[in-house]
Amino acid sequence: MDTHHTGDDLVHLLGSLAVELEGHSDPESVLHEIVASSVRLVPGARWAGISLLEKDRVQSGAPTDPVVAELDEMQSVLDEGPCLSALREQRTVKVDDMATEDRWPNFAAAAVDRGVRSLLSFRLFVRRGNLGALNLYGGETNVFDDESILIGEVLAQHASVALARLNSEARFQKALDSRDIIGQAKGLLMQRNGVDGLHAFRMLLKVSQESHTKLVDVARWLVDSHESRISKAG
Repeated sequence: MDTHHTGDDLVHLLGSLAVELEGHSDPESVLHEIVASSVRLVPGARWAGISLLEKDRVQSGAPTDPVVAELDEMQSVLDEGPCLSALREQRTVKVDDMATEDRWPNFAAAAVDRGVRSLLSFRLFVRRGNLGALNLYGGETNVFDDESILIGEVLAQHASVALARLNSEARFQKALDSRDIIGQAKGLLMQRNGVDGLHAFRMLLKVSQESHTKLVDVARWLVDSHESRISKAG
């Protein structure tokens, strides 16, 4: 997109985006809102996507076009590319012309073959570490200017905060789920064996230690086995 904005426009647009992101509760809708806003707001951006770092692999998040997902996959296969550089070097990466880019020759050639000529890659991060990168692609050379970088950086900050919040909520929910399943397993052992809660927990812990299995997995196995027997009996 080649539209440039006035200062007042940007304040309004980015403020509205912050409100919209706050209203989303699932990661997928947040990612889609961020990339859609990137194409809409950043001068020069034709395609966008969020590259999420899963261990040593780049996973494509909410790409606006299949070419974005293809380039993310290419970075994983080649172990080179702007997303990885943005994360490893902890900085914004800008490419004015993929055809003359020599930092990642194989990736650059693949991008040119797919009609991608310009790029901006912003690291998404919080204090505890990297989350991934916001990548913006242009179909022509030299389409990204200082305004593109400014808006992109603000969008990347919004994306970082939104993803960090969602990750935190997901970890909290996982902890609640684990506590719930362990509680169910304790209840089953208390009923079957006529023991109190502490004794039931020690039974679970003993099996966990002897089998080298996580406590929550032992509890889940016990609850699933119980429910399976009930289902067969019914």
